[in-house]
Amino acid sequence: MTSMSRARVARRIAAGAAYGGGGVGLVGAAAVGLLLAEVRLAKRHVGNGNGSTPHVPVADGLYGIGYDTPGVPALRLLVLGDSTAAGQGVHRAGQTPGALLASGLSAVAERPVRLRNVAQPGAQSDDLDRQVALALADPEGAPDVCVIMIGANDVTHRMPPTRSVRHLAAAVRRLRTAGAEVVVGTCPDLGTIEPVQQPLRWIARRASRQLAAAQTIGTVEQGGRTVSLGDLLGPEFAANPRELFGPDNYHPSAEGYATAAMAVLPTMCAALGLWPAEEERPDASRREGFLPVARAAAEAASEAGTEVTAAMPTGPRGPWALLKRRRRRRVQEPARATITPADSPSPSPSPSGP
Repeated sequence: MTSMSRARVARRIAAGAAYGGGGVGLVGAAAVGLLLAEVRLAKRHVGNGNGSTPHVPVADGLYGIGYDTPGVPALRLLVLGDSTAAGQGVHRAGQTPGALLASGLSAVAERPVRLRNVAQPGAQSDDLDRQVALALADPEGAPDVCVIMIGANDVTHRMPPTRSVRHLAAAVRRLRTAGAEVVVGTCPDLGTIEPVQQPLRWIARRASRQLAAAQTIGTVEQGGRTVSLGDLLGPEFAANPRELFGPDNYHPSAEGYATAAMAVLPTMCAALGLWPAEEERPDASRREGFLPVARAAAEAASEAGTEVTAAMPTGPRGPWALLKRRRRRRVQEPARATITPADSPSPSPSPSGP
């Protein structure tokens, strides 16, 4: 599918989400049924004694305590979404994307960062309402920045994409209204799951990218930013499956999560005004610039780590967005965080699903 075709489909899905429609499908029902069967076959390998982690490591806590300055509060980072956001598939808390992002943000801001992760393995986008409510009930107030990773289970469980985007857009709107910056890592590429064979790999890739593009439109329209994870978890994972997939061949490995965190960190820092001002201007040599939001969304869905953020509210073809291809910043596994009892929920069993 061409970028222009993907842009049209994404625009239709986002419009349906905004106006209550529900009839725009990603792929045929029979094809999705086959895809679902193959993905479920893949998931049978998760946690079956092959070295995968039986639960998600708890990473909540305070990172970068060496930067603590009297009178300067810690930045507050909230992570929401599914098992990719939670960090399922790794053994240590410091290997989870939340811990990597908290540590990286602390180093850039030179301030401590308090991480709270409310992501739920197996979650679909309709669980974001519960997760946001849980986060906003925190007596300390709204977080400074939120990272959402969601969408894979929406595809495999055949949630209508308009409904999926509607839930995501509502979550972004609530968090932005509360004063938080929001960065969404869009739907990953399900065509990389090893047991899924052709032609279903192609179908999975197409469905994932269409949803990712529609998620971008819905997020940007509510004042959030997106980073494409689909292409990150595509060619790089396909080329290095033993390195970038975890032991279950379904969730990312520690190196895979670090790759994703490298892509998200610059956008998260830019949202907080922590990135160098000269890097905020579009760089024509990197094919950055202003595009209609649907076209920017379609291009981002096809390229690793591409950021889309709102630019101009109106234009000849509707709202416009800024497409950025930021230089990734390497993130290191942090030293153990300072974890208080309030930060330490019991690890949840890991249901199937990303």
